[in-house]
Amino acid sequence: MATIVNNPGNAGESNNGSGFLMGVVLLIIVGLLFFYFGLPALRQATPQQDINVEVPQQAPSDVNVDVPDEIDVNVTNPDDAQ
Repeated sequence: MATIVNNPGNAGESNNGSGFLMGVVLLIIVGLLFFYFGLPALRQATPQQDINVEVPQQAPSDVNVDVPDEIDVNVTNPDDAQ
C-alpha cells in the first residue's frame, strides 16, 4: 500500500495581495502629504531672489503710424484671374 503524505497549507499566510494594496495606499498618502506639507516648506526655506530689473527710460519719439479705416482682406488667386 502507498503512503500518502498530505501536507496542510499555512493557516496564517494567505497571499491574496492585501499587503501590496496597503503598500500602494500608504505610498500615495505619503506622496500627498509631501506635496501638501513638504513643497511649501521647501519653498519658504529657499531665499527669495529679487528679479525686478530696472529698464532705462527712453525719450518719447515722434513716430506717426497711419492706420487705414478699412482694410481689404479679400485675397485673390492670380491663377483665377485668367
